[in-house]
Amino acid sequence: MPMKSYIKRHLNRNFLILFFYDIIILNVSLFLSALIRYETISFTLFSDVYSFRLLLLINLIKIACFKFSYLYRGMWRYTSIWDVLNIIKANIIGSSLIVSLIYFTSGFVSISRSLFVIDFLICTAFIGSFRIGIRIFLGNIFSLVSKEIVYGSQKRIVLVGAGFAGQEVARQVLNKHSKKYNIVGFVDDNPKKYKLQVHGISVIGKTNDLSRSLINKFDEIFICCPSAKEEEMRKIIEHCKSTGKPFKTLPSMSEIFLGKVSFNQMREVSIFDILGRDEISLDKNSIKKFISGKRVLVTGGGGSIGSELVRQCLKFNPSILLILDISELNLFEIDREVNNGNSEVLFKPLLYDIRDSQNLEKVFSEFKPQIVFHAAAYKHVPMQEDFPLEAIKTNILGTFNLSELSVRYRVEKFVLVSTDKAVRPTNVMGATKRIAELIVQKRSKLSSRTEFVAVRFGNVLGSSGSVIPIFQEQIRKGGPVTVTDPEMERFFMSIPEASQLILQTCSLGKGGEIFILDMGNPVKIINVAKELIRLSGYDLEEINIKIIGQRPGEKKIEELAHPNEVLDKTKHEKIFVLNDNEKYDEDIDSFFKKLNTLKNKLHLIDAEQARKELSMFLPEYIPYSKYKDSVDSSKKTQLKN
Repeated sequence: MPMKSYIKRHLNRNFLILFFYDIIILNVSLFLSALIRYETISFTLFSDVYSFRLLLLINLIKIACFKFSYLYRGMWRYTSIWDVLNIIKANIIGSSLIVSLIYFTSGFVSISRSLFVIDFLICTAFIGSFRIGIRIFLGNIFSLVSKEIVYGSQKRIVLVGAGFAGQEVARQVLNKHSKKYNIVGFVDDNPKKYKLQVHGISVIGKTNDLSRSLINKFDEIFICCPSAKEEEMRKIIEHCKSTGKPFKTLPSMSEIFLGKVSFNQMREVSIFDILGRDEISLDKNSIKKFISGKRVLVTGGGGSIGSELVRQCLKFNPSILLILDISELNLFEIDREVNNGNSEVLFKPLLYDIRDSQNLEKVFSEFKPQIVFHAAAYKHVPMQEDFPLEAIKTNILGTFNLSELSVRYRVEKFVLVSTDKAVRPTNVMGATKRIAELIVQKRSKLSSRTEFVAVRFGNVLGSSGSVIPIFQEQIRKGGPVTVTDPEMERFFMSIPEASQLILQTCSLGKGGEIFILDMGNPVKIINVAKELIRLSGYDLEEINIKIIGQRPGEKKIEELAHPNEVLDKTKHEKIFVLNDNEKYDEDIDSFFKKLNTLKNKLHLIDAEQARKELSMFLPEYIPYSKYKDSVDSSKKTQLKN
């Protein structure tokens, strides 16, 4: 550090105040210690204890210990428990050094050892009290001044939940947002917490009091219950809605995974909060061991799942994170997000198409990725029914290209992001993803170095083109909200939850497995529509729900596994693995020959022929038209009976 900067820093007012206060305390502490130890101060004792050399020794050693323990670098307005621990540590080291020096030089002839024990206690108490007093004094002064200035513009808020999340939000509001918000109290349904205080704020009632006795005491509600179960959250939201006042919530525990609970994370209540899912418990050490320091490639890294995989991977410090996507806009957005986040991980966006094997080879030869998360795919069912050739090129041949290069360049782990539509597929999307699963399994048998696994799950809330954003747009326009069939059901999970579990499967898989994520219970789409309408502040009479009939390729009920397949448990309660899942017993050479034949004839066939080729390649695939006919004939038979 330049001398000028060093002098400037140590001549500022705050440093000088603390420095001279500490000098006074050191001497007062020693005087009081002698008074307590000997109960009187004689001239002889006074001269021994306060000899110039001893005083100089104590002051120099303790001030040096304070400095090296960073006691003069803290912002004492924000004194915390860690600062107090630093004060204790500095005094322990200082007192130990003083006692040791005296012992090995003059010895404890005229001075008692207990004198320095008492001195340590008094000095620590005085130094700590002064720092804490600064925080209390400044905190109250600033709070009083800010309330006096902006009291009229403050929003009165009530916090639902007086647990860990609630107290953390309250602390942040008091420290950083007190000019804007005034917390009038907590509400909590635990009767033991009633009238107790958190950070000086009382628990003033239960959630059902919000619309009764407390209705005129607040302007806005903050729900601080990230671990609330589905039924609990539903009741809380109903009570909040009945007040007619705005309310926000913290994300679920899965969404604030590895992050600190923050007031800035408060957001509008979403459908996911009502559907509700349990908190995910991850084996973070195994994930960190798997990813930390590795070169990671995420295909489709700008998409819904891919971008979340990027965010989650960043938390485990890979040596380089490669983001490959064909969409320029998606790639630009995730690149900007990562750069704005000040991540120290080396980040490389790649604008490439997984169907282009030559460009992919450049990526693998230059960066030599050790882990590949393959999330790039076409996924919209009706669109792929119209353009099956494009689905084959991306979902099948793109996976073929990536898996081949992964073997050639000795990738350690290849993870395919699959879908529940691959089970007994009735649409092009499901058929192509099922063949992608088979490619992964076949490659696993060919390679002893690269471990290939697939992860299968259902719908994710909020992904591009999914039902939730469509419903929200329709509600904003005043309706109607379109539902294809009142009996249609889907599995749902959040994007962060799915991405976290994908990372967890990487630490579980040994090669060739198809993992199934626990999606909970299926939810009827029409119920999702109704809840979204209510959340948007409308009654079902104001926004109509219109039944429009099934679209090409859609099934009423999705499955995560074939009825005859057995799911085995893994080390993680939300992840299962298919037992004897490869029912497609064709030998490896024959499989890849057929794949190459399909690849070579794509430019010669049309959409209808492409669907036929898929059906021939994958006997379990029943094109939607045939599937619909078989379902209709089955219904007629049941009616006759």
